[in-house]
Amino acid sequence: MTIAAKRSSMILFSDPRDHYSHRVRMVLAEKGVTVELSDSTAAEISKDMFDLNPYGSLPTLADRDLVLYEANVIMEYLDERYPHPPLLPVYPVQRAQARLWISRIEKEWSEKLDILMSGKGREATITKVRKDLRESILSIIPVFSEKPFFMSEEFSLVDCCVAPILWRLKEVGIMIPERSSKALVAYMQKIFERDAFRNSLTEAEQEMQE
Repeated sequence: MTIAAKRSSMILFSDPRDHYSHRVRMVLAEKGVTVELSDSTAAEISKDMFDLNPYGSLPTLADRDLVLYEANVIMEYLDERYPHPPLLPVYPVQRAQARLWISRIEKEWSEKLDILMSGKGREATITKVRKDLRESILSIIPVFSEKPFFMSEEFSLVDCCVAPILWRLKEVGIMIPERSSKALVAYMQKIFERDAFRNSLTEAEQEMQE
């Protein structure tokens, strides 16, 4: 799989089912950057990967002599290296607010989704985590009706973090009621229909909605 347009010598080591890898692929697709994708999973990390990244974590981006291996760091690097279209606000206050939203998403949603996607743990724990994640998402539905994108007039890195999580809800057994969640459902449809989002999906991710 290659995300195409602008010429690049980058390699992205990416887990085809992982939402952290997906958010980086979304940024690349939004920027129209060509990148070589090397699909792997945490269980399949090669020795070569450990030579690049001592933690053996995914995603990992190799850009010539530079190696980055934390999703949010990679996203901001790509946004600065390829400034058009910008995916973080220009002004410091708005940039800080966007970063704070990303931090909140990590704590309140990402960690729970990680547990559900792993499928590991006691059934009672999995059930509680699923319930907590669903309630947390539904509790902020008004946010999705305030502005065209997640707390922003423009598509941003925050949307790149939110969308891969929402895409996986069906995969982890969380259903969103359409009648009482119209703003959220409309947001999901709008983001999922973006060309860049569609281009960022792996085959494994496409199957999550089938």
